[in-house]
Amino acid sequence: MKLLLTLMKQFILFLFLLMPVFPAWSQQPELSIAAKSFTLTDFHSGQTLASSNPHERLDPASLTKLMTAYVVFSALKQERIKLDQVVPVSKKAWRMAGSRMFIEPNKPVTVDELIHGVIVQSGNDACVALAELIAGSEDLLVHMMNEEAKRLGMHNTHFTNSTGLTHPDHYSTANDLALLAGAIIRDFPEYYPLYSLREYTYNGITQQNRNRLLWTDPNVDGMKTGWTEAAGYCLVTSAKRDHRRLISVVMGTASPNARSIESQRLLNYGFQFFDTAHPYKKNQPVANVQIWKGTQNKIKVGFNQDIYFSLPKGKVEGVKARMEYRQPLIAPIDQGQEIGKVKFVLDGLEVATYPLVALEAVDTANFFGRAWDNLKMLFN
Repeated sequence: MKLLLTLMKQFILFLFLLMPVFPAWSQQPELSIAAKSFTLTDFHSGQTLASSNPHERLDPASLTKLMTAYVVFSALKQERIKLDQVVPVSKKAWRMAGSRMFIEPNKPVTVDELIHGVIVQSGNDACVALAELIAGSEDLLVHMMNEEAKRLGMHNTHFTNSTGLTHPDHYSTANDLALLAGAIIRDFPEYYPLYSLREYTYNGITQQNRNRLLWTDPNVDGMKTGWTEAAGYCLVTSAKRDHRRLISVVMGTASPNARSIESQRLLNYGFQFFDTAHPYKKNQPVANVQIWKGTQNKIKVGFNQDIYFSLPKGKVEGVKARMEYRQPLIAPIDQGQEIGKVKFVLDGLEVATYPLVALEAVDTANFFGRAWDNLKMLFN
């Protein structure tokens, strides 16, 4: 009996230790979103500000077309296709079910027009036409889409088509789709403005963008809607206010109106209750550090990326930076070499840590310089 009680106490203690411990400053107003899954991320810091079931595999419907577009943008960047290139329309593309831009086999259509058809009109026919142009078939383009998903870290995503038509092995998550949305904005800023277009006309037919937030919120400038019976109503949204950009994903809402309302609530929550700090820029010198046995005795150090982090409103000013260097620092040192780290601390708790790198190269000193530094190091 004593042994049983001891084991029970140890198990309860183990469960207690597993519980997350949040600092008082991290607590935010409770947020309830009417969706199967959702996430809200800060584009610059990459931090998740709010989420529920963000890694649950769900039917992404036409949110799939974000990856279709990503592969198309990559092909344009690599100059494998051109915007003004005329694309042949196959019978398969022409006969595609679901949402369409109404391309025809005997009517010329360009890559640029098809991209508008994918992004604004959500045309399944446009997706297949572009797939056949880039990869030779939709199946081969889907293989490219899955490879890009792996590269971007979309670990819970698998595509079976370029359109988002329902299939048992076609799935993604709110977290993965937020990663993809951020990748489009980061990697293809020249094409991202297409996601803000409210309507597009092709073949005499004008269709409006289904993202209603483009009309109701001036901060919203993208990105994509989705719907199937299996998926429900989904929406990936990006909004920029001042220097901040947030990305929201809602999956499995009950109606077109619900996906707009819930996405708006998420964005408002993020802008109202969080701040994003940008304390240091890429390649900005933040300190001069002692270096030994080199052609100079000081080296400029900084970061190889812009530094951002998100915190609850009003807490950014209280963050302190603690720099830790590898000592003694001995030449030679290459530009970009990691020589330490910076910890950002708030109320004694670590907020974020980033590597500190050399912003310049320092060669080894001559024999006399090294000998002199050896002597000085003995006394230091």
